[in-house]
Amino acid sequence: MDIPTTLTRNDAQRFLLKAGFTDGTLPYPQLRQALAIVAEHCDYQIFGVCAGDGVAAIRALHAYTDALGYDRPPELAPIAEAAYIKYNPKTDLCYINPYEGNERGVLVSCQSVYDTGIRDIYGHLPLDLFDDLPDAT
Repeated sequence: MDIPTTLTRNDAQRFLLKAGFTDGTLPYPQLRQALAIVAEHCDYQIFGVCAGDGVAAIRALHAYTDALGYDRPPELAPIAEAAYIKYNPKTDLCYINPYEGNERGVLVSCQSVYDTGIRDIYGHLPLDLFDDLPDAT
């Protein structure tokens, strides 16, 4: 696959839309770049995290919110089974529930009040997308 090293807004959107339909083989640096570009063109994002357990879900949520410049979400009690977390940084709504689905990854829902802004959902993006960055915890 030919992936440009510098992405335009449209390239970033197309690239992120592909991420949900691949087997996880898209390169992480370009995924991170595309997500950063898209985030610049929306007012805020809402996160949905599907993981094998609560600890992995919380870790992924923290990595994504750190990478996109959000405050950490309210403290969540991890659960042992597969978990789904929803976090809306604008309202500070955050909860964790048991999850029966098989999907794993992070859904990023872009919200914009402007017609020129991005309003779309991307994912499932990799849980470990930011794990190799210095501040990912």
